[in-house]
Amino acid sequence: MTDAAVAITRTVDARGSFCPGPLMELIRAIRESQVGDVIAVYSSDKGSKTDIPKWVEKAGHRLVSLETSDGYDVIVVEKLR
Repeated sequence: MTDAAVAITRTVDARGSFCPGPLMELIRAIRESQVGDVIAVYSSDKGSKTDIPKWVEKAGHRLVSLETSDGYDVIVVEKLR
């Protein structure tokens, strides 16, 4: 379930990219974003479902949601620092 109060400020479409591509694209987006920005990652790589949440926790950001739709995952992350 996506938090309705959270507005996505940037979308990274990494469908068709394989591990660690989607995570690398998220890391680049986080670096270019401001604290409080919310980034949605579209990934068709099954590893992203575990890799991205693990990285988000380790890096000190917030996993807003993780949903699967139409054969790909939508992972929403808020930059906290």
